[in-house]
Amino acid sequence: MMSFIVKPSLSDCESLLSFFDQWKVGARDLIITNRYVLEPQLNGQDAPCDCLYQEEYGKGEPSDEMIDAMLSAIRGKQYERIIAIGGGTVIDISKLFVFGDGLSCEEIFEKGDVLPRKRRLILIPTTCGTGSEVTGISIAEFKKRHTKIGLAVPALYADEAVLIPSLLSTLPYEVFATSSIDALIHAVESYVSPKANAFTRAMGRSAIELILKGYQEIAMSQKQQLPQNMSVFLTASTMAGIAFSNAGCAAVHALSYPIGGEYHIPHGKANYMVFAKVFEKYRELKADLSPLEDVLKDIFQLRSRQEVWVPFFSLLDHILTRLPLEELGVDEAKCAEMAASVIQNQQRLLQNNPVELSEETIKQIYIRCMQS
Repeated sequence: MMSFIVKPSLSDCESLLSFFDQWKVGARDLIITNRYVLEPQLNGQDAPCDCLYQEEYGKGEPSDEMIDAMLSAIRGKQYERIIAIGGGTVIDISKLFVFGDGLSCEEIFEKGDVLPRKRRLILIPTTCGTGSEVTGISIAEFKKRHTKIGLAVPALYADEAVLIPSLLSTLPYEVFATSSIDALIHAVESYVSPKANAFTRAMGRSAIELILKGYQEIAMSQKQQLPQNMSVFLTASTMAGIAFSNAGCAAVHALSYPIGGEYHIPHGKANYMVFAKVFEKYRELKADLSPLEDVLKDIFQLRSRQEVWVPFFSLLDHILTRLPLEELGVDEAKCAEMAASVIQNQQRLLQNNPVELSEETIKQIYIRCMQS
């Protein structure tokens, strides 16, 4: 049975100040963001409503401890709308605020499928990677478990997603690289998912083409620098988000979560650490990757599907350096431990693999990732 859903309405806007005016942002709203994101956009003006700054509650990507501290900070406040302005961390955290007061992060993840929604949600991305503005998924690290866990329920879909390309103009190159490769992996994994259909692949193909053609322009410049047209990557990220929200991500994301949770590696970089070796294993296991290979063959103007993988990963290596697991201190025993964690905690993702991976196979993928 085919299924395809696009939940949030999509809008664009010239600037953040224009958004505040057009959406009549005021006292009944709460902005969740970072100071370094918001303050340069205000042109010396005060924010139009209360603000919760993520960095004041913890560093890095979302964790249960950070989320609990932020939820406690607004306990008793009667906000009607949550407005997230930020990257994946801010957006994933903000989704959990739709359930109102009195809940911990753990309770939300345990009961999210039955909790009533009490607030509206507007999401404004400031990176070109997570696609989280159009998904019903929130990812958080649970400190005691040393891994990340995802909650995927309809209540987490935003009411509106607003794209403001000017917010991406000051991204550091490293953030651009890790976030855009994350978006590419969203599109690629969803493209070969057993849940893929004509609609998810239409979105996924467009995202893959936009990102890789943008990467080719960067490679031609022989410099690691931001592309001139960041709006292309923002559009591609949102398209990839729609694709994987429907068809799912798979083993690349599943294997990256223990790396991010244990070693605090940024999500896109952790994904890229395992991307090539996961797809290498898929090919060894005779997974049908031909739909994706046809797309890559056209982009790289090659004659056969079998030729696509070397130029594909060579181009990505120009955009972002691949970090070997060995440099993190990972040994074979840790590879076995992480493989067990994947099997225990990431079945939501593993069900989207184009071919089944056993715990032993996942361990072997990790071992291959120890070297560059």
